[in-house]
Amino acid sequence: MSGQGEGSGQGEGRRSPRRDLIIGLGRAAAGALLFTLPILMTMETWQLGVTVPASRLLLLLALTLPLLVGLSRIGGFRRTSSLAQDMADAAIAIGIAAVVAAGVLGIFGVISDAMPASEVLGKLAIQITPGAVGALFGRAQLGASNQEDAGREEVEESYAGELFVMMAGALFLSLNIAPTEEVVLIAWRMSLWQQLGLLAVSLIVMHALVYQLEFVGGHGPRTEDGFWSLFLRFTVTGYVLVALVSLYVLWTIGRLDGTGPVDIAGFVIVLSFPGAVGAAAARIIV
Repeated sequence: MSGQGEGSGQGEGRRSPRRDLIIGLGRAAAGALLFTLPILMTMETWQLGVTVPASRLLLLLALTLPLLVGLSRIGGFRRTSSLAQDMADAAIAIGIAAVVAAGVLGIFGVISDAMPASEVLGKLAIQITPGAVGALFGRAQLGASNQEDAGREEVEESYAGELFVMMAGALFLSLNIAPTEEVVLIAWRMSLWQQLGLLAVSLIVMHALVYQLEFVGGHGPRTEDGFWSLFLRFTVTGYVLVALVSLYVLWTIGRLDGTGPVDIAGFVIVLSFPGAVGAAAARIIV
């Protein structure tokens, strides 16, 4: 599309660095809002901000920073060329996620200046990780122009890089769904065979979304690898990472406290279903 308005006065539709940054921040805020609105309007999430121990929330935030640095390098909301820029963008994403969460929860009356600071910070902290991941996914999901993509450094795809993106997608979607009571209720309703069936369905959906259904941004079948090599190295390994992420998220929010191993396995299988979808979606859009 030809440049118009401001773009037409800068030749070939090129934007100034300042405008580029403003657009990037806008996409980040839009991504944070778009990807966290479900949990911003979920009562269980508000309660977790009070009931989850501060040490677990701090650990979650500590793990979020390196995750965001990696996502910024692969597909952040602006072009970056150094680790310092990636770290800065990760910090910006956290700040944007906090501001978006504070604004929305404040409008909803979930937080107020009359509440203890610890309660307000807890309710915000549980929202920051998915919000910050959404901020960095915003560029890929909401769309960058062809001119921006043409000028962006190509990040060499690697096995570890693909698994990292899948893990990030699993963490994001798991954090959106894990706080709900339905995860526990569904696991308790299912028989062992239904849980094993759900595990198999998760693997099939995960593989099909990325490698078989030819979504834009997806990957066609890699003929040089063969189906089973691709399925075992990427899909099965990716699902194991999804399950570990689900286990960690469930532990963080206290779902595993006082729970036996059989119930824990059921909870993980149920949460890994949306986690697998999130992992596949992240692999497509980043």
